[in-house]
Amino acid sequence: MRWLLHLYPTGFRREYGGAIAAEYRRRRAQADGIGLISLWIDTILDTVGNALLVHWDLLRQDLRQGIRHLLRTPLFAITAIGVIAIGIGANTAAFSLADIVFLRPLPFPTAGRLVTIWEREPSYSMTQPSPANYRDWRDMSHAFDAMGAYHTLSASLLGGGSPQQIAGIAVHGPLLDLFGVAPLIGHLPSASEVAQGAPVIVLSYSLWQDDFGSDRNVVGRAVTLEGAPYTVAGVMPRAFAFPDRSVRFWAPMQAAEAHDTERANSWFYVVARLKPGVTVPQARQEMNRVSTQLEHLYPQTDSGVTVMSLRDTYGVATEQRGGPLLLALCGAALCVLLISCANLASLLLVRAMMRRRELAVRAALGAGRDRLVRQLLTESLLLALAGGVAGVGLAFAAMPLLGQLVPSTLPLAQSSSIDVRVLAVAALLTVLTGVGFGVLPAIRAGGGSSFDGLRDGARGGGGRRARLRSILVMAEVAASVVLLVAAGLLLHALSRVRAVDPGFRQDQVMTFHTELPLYRYWRVSERAAFYRQVLDRIRATPGVQAAGYISSLPMKWGGGIWTVGIVPDTGFRHASLRFVTPGYFGAMRIQLQNGRTVADGDTRAAPFVAVVSASFAERFWPGRSPIGQHFNFAFADRTVVGVVHDVRVRGPERESEPQVYLPFQQVGDSSLISYAPADLAVRSTLPPTALVPLVRRIVRDADPLQAISDVASLQDVVDQQTVSRAVQVRVLAAFALVAVLLAGIGLYGLLAFAVSQRRQEMAIRMALGARSGQIVRMILGYGGALALGGVIPGALIGYAAGRGMNSLLAGVDAFDIPSFAAAMLLCAVMVLVGSLVPAWRATRVAPGSVMRAE
Repeated sequence: MRWLLHLYPTGFRREYGGAIAAEYRRRRAQADGIGLISLWIDTILDTVGNALLVHWDLLRQDLRQGIRHLLRTPLFAITAIGVIAIGIGANTAAFSLADIVFLRPLPFPTAGRLVTIWEREPSYSMTQPSPANYRDWRDMSHAFDAMGAYHTLSASLLGGGSPQQIAGIAVHGPLLDLFGVAPLIGHLPSASEVAQGAPVIVLSYSLWQDDFGSDRNVVGRAVTLEGAPYTVAGVMPRAFAFPDRSVRFWAPMQAAEAHDTERANSWFYVVARLKPGVTVPQARQEMNRVSTQLEHLYPQTDSGVTVMSLRDTYGVATEQRGGPLLLALCGAALCVLLISCANLASLLLVRAMMRRRELAVRAALGAGRDRLVRQLLTESLLLALAGGVAGVGLAFAAMPLLGQLVPSTLPLAQSSSIDVRVLAVAALLTVLTGVGFGVLPAIRAGGGSSFDGLRDGARGGGGRRARLRSILVMAEVAASVVLLVAAGLLLHALSRVRAVDPGFRQDQVMTFHTELPLYRYWRVSERAAFYRQVLDRIRATPGVQAAGYISSLPMKWGGGIWTVGIVPDTGFRHASLRFVTPGYFGAMRIQLQNGRTVADGDTRAAPFVAVVSASFAERFWPGRSPIGQHFNFAFADRTVVGVVHDVRVRGPERESEPQVYLPFQQVGDSSLISYAPADLAVRSTLPPTALVPLVRRIVRDADPLQAISDVASLQDVVDQQTVSRAVQVRVLAAFALVAVLLAGIGLYGLLAFAVSQRRQEMAIRMALGARSGQIVRMILGYGGALALGGVIPGALIGYAAGRGMNSLLAGVDAFDIPSFAAAMLLCAVMVLVGSLVPAWRATRVAPGSVMRAE
C-alpha cells in the first residue's frame, strides 16, 4: 500500500495518505485467503484509477491557471512560442530531409537484398561493366538468385498523346522481377520476351496517367517506340521509380545489344538480388574470385569488381550531390534548437523570478513546493506544445522548397513529405524542450520557503541565478558564432566554385536539345544532311558567330560515354567519348592548343581521326607531341589531329577528365545512334527571344517532325551545377541569421532584466554623481563580456567544424580570416543592438523615485 500511495501527487499523499493506509489496514485485518487476493486486486485497481483522476483534476486546474497566466502576458507567450517554433521547425525540416536522403528505406520489398555490381579501375572504383562481363558474372557467380542489367535511353513514343521524346530503360534479364513489385495492371515481360528482345513495353504510372488517361484497358494497346511497333504489357504502381524518377518506360533490350561481345564496350548497369542468408561482404568476396578468374581468361581487358548495396549506391550518388551539405544543415538546425532552448530557459527563469511574490503568497496559503513546481512545469509544457505545433507547421510549409534539395536520382515517388517517425522525433523534442528547460526554472522559483518574496524591496536574480542566465546567453552566442563561421566558409567556397574556369566561355551561348530518332535517321548520311541544313541556316543568320552539335553537352547530361581505348605502351584506359560536328569548339570557345579540330571532310572514307583534351595527351604521351599519335578507340584505329583545352564536363567541383572528341560521321550506319550529336550550341549576339523562335523554325524546316527541347542559356546550364549548393548555403545562412537574432534577443532580455534588478544600485550611483556615459559603458561592458565569453569558444568550435567540412570548402582554409572576421563583426553588431536599449533605459532611471519606492 505504501508503494501504491506514490502514484498520488505528493500533496494529496501528504494530506490523505494516512487515512487511506489506515483503511487498508482495517480491511487487511479482516481478510484472508481468497478475500485477501480480492482485496489486493481491488486496492490496486482503485488506487490506479483514483490516482489518475486526481492527477487529471490537478492537471485541469494547472491548465486553466497556466492559460490565464499566458493570456495575461501575451508578449511573453508569443515570444516563447515563436522561439520554440523556430527551433522545432528547423530541426523537423532538416531531419526530414536527412531521413529521406540517408535513412528512408527504398520502396522495394526486396530492397535489403539488392546490390549493384561495377567494374573497378585503378582510377575509378565504379565504372559501368561491359555486356560480356555481365554475362560472365551471371554465369560464374553463386551468391545471387537473380541478376539483371539495363542501360538508359531516350526514345520517341507515339500512341498515347502527342509524339514526345521520353527517358526510358532497356532491360536485360529479370531486372524488373528483382524488386518484388507487381505491376498495377498487366504483367512484366517474361523471361523469353526479355531474352528475345520482344517488342513489349511497361509504362510508368506518370506516363500512363498523362498520355493514356489512366485507361485500365491500355494493356495490349499498340504504340510506336522509335518508329517500331510495341505492345503495352503493363503499368507499374505510382510509388515505383527505377533507377530514378525521370524514367517513364521499361522495354526489353534488343538482341544485338544484349549479346554484345566486345569487352571494351562498357555501357551496362548491373543489379542483382542476393540469395537468402548471403551478405554483401560474402558476395563481394565471391565476385573478387570471379574477377580473378576472368583476369586469367582475358588479361588485357578485364578489371576488378565492386559490389555494394543498392541503398549505398544511391548514398554514394547523394554524397556527390550535396550529402555533406545536408549533414551540415542538420548540425545547423541542432545549433538553432540549442539557442532556442537556451532562450526558452532564460525566459522562463526571468518569468519565474518575476513571479516570486505570487509564488510566495501561494506558499503562505498552503501550496507545497511540488504543487508550485508542477504549475510552472505545466505552463512550460503548454508553451512547448504550442511552439511544437507551430514548428511542425513551419516545417510542412518549408518542405516543398527544401524538397528541391533531395537528389532526383533517389527512386522515391514523393520526396518532400514528413513521415510518422520524424513527427515522433518532433514530438519528443517538444516534450524534452518543455520539461528539460522548464524544470530548472520551476525548481529554482518554487524552491524557497521563506517570505522574502512578500517584501516590497525584495530583489532577485543575483548570485547563482544571474550566473546561470549568463551561461545560457554565452552558449547562444557561441552557437551563433559556429553557424556564422560555417556559413561564411561555405559562402566563400561557393564563390570560389563559381569562379572556376570550366574550360569554355558560357556567355552569349544558347543550347538546344534535338535528339534524332533511330527509325528515321538510321544512316549517317541522313543525320549529316540534317545537321548540315540546320547549321548552315543558323550560321547564315546575322548576329550568329558560331554553331555546332555535340552528343553530350558539358555539365548537362553527364560525362559522356565511358569506353576503353588502347594506347601504345600504356595499356587499357577509360576515357570520356563525345561525337561532335564542325563548329562546336568555336561555339563553346574551347581553346585549340595544337593541330586542328573536326572538319567536314572527316568521314568514313577519310582516315579516322580524333581530337583529344590536354589531360588525355599528357596522360598517354607525356613530354611528347600528341599530334600524329595513334591509338585504338571506339573500335577503330585513330590518329590524333588536335589537342584542345580541358573541360570540366561533370561540373566545376570535379576535376577535368580525359576527353576524346570524334567526328560524328566516322561511325557506321545505326552505330551509336543513341549518342549521336543531340545538343546544339549557338553563340550569337541575338537576344534569346529572337534566337529561340529562329532555331525552332529552322529545325522544323529541316524535319517537320523534329522539335527542340531543353532550351537554356549555357550560363544557366553552368549555374545549375551550383544551384543545390547555393540553396543549401542560403538555408544555412538563414539558420545563422536566425541564430544571431535569437542570441540578440537572449542578450537583450538578460540585460533588460539585469537593469530592472539593479535599478536601486544605478539610482544610488547617479545620486552620487555618476554620469549617463558611465552607466552606458557599464551595461555595454557587461554585454561585451558575455559576448566575448561566447565568441572565443564559438570560434574554436567553428574552426573544428570547418575542418570537419573540409570536403565542402573547395580549397578554402578552415581558418579563413574573412569568414571569421565577418562572424565577429556580426556578433559585435548583435551585442551593440542588444545592449543599446537596456543601456538607454538605465540612464533614464530617476534616483528620487527609485529611492522612494525602495
